Amino acid sequence: MAHEPLTQEEVLLEGFLALDTPEGFRAELIEGEIVVTPPPDGDHEDCIGLIVSQVIRRARTDMQFSGNKGLKLDSGGACPKNHVIPDGTFASAELRLYRGAGPWMPCDGVAMVLEVTSTRPGTDREAKRRCYARGGIPLYLLVDRDDASVTLFSAPEREDYRQHCTLPFGKPLTLPEPFAFELDTADFL
Repeated sequence: MAHEPLTQEEVLLEGFLALDTPEGFRAELIEGEIVVTPPPDGDHEDCIGLIVSQVIRRARTDMQFSGNKGLKLDSGGACPKNHVIPDGTFASAELRLYRGAGPWMPCDGVAMVLEVTSTRPGTDREAKRRCYARGGIPLYLLVDRDDASVTLFSAPEREDYRQHCTLPFGKPLTLPEPFAFELDTADFL
């Protein structure tokens, strides 16, 4: 029985899905490139914890949080689907979005993704932003430790977000519905 030859994109995706990364490392397929990231430092995790605790306490809607949940997102070209792992993924608790989900799930129902810059800040600022916009994720919160700023991207359209608001650490950032509160960034310093 003859088989059709695999395309370069299929070979890349199969190779990516078969990767066995060392414990604590994570591998992502972002715009046709395999990106392997080492475990984050404590300040990175502290920042995520500060955001999660505010969302759980202050959001208008009960939210579920997942750290390091794999999302399958459109690639916008000839590349295979992007397989991206945000530092944080928020969804309305009533959706129970994570229940029964495999390691890589579609992004339907995700309310916001969170990235805190670390070893590859350019990827968080550019490639991941485009991936999340292509996936139609309504909000992308980027904590840029190098720039000491926080940016909320919103209104995804095709390849990018149409709106963004960037503030320095220490200034409150308004998160829209379904969150509907001011995120305190003073402790991000």
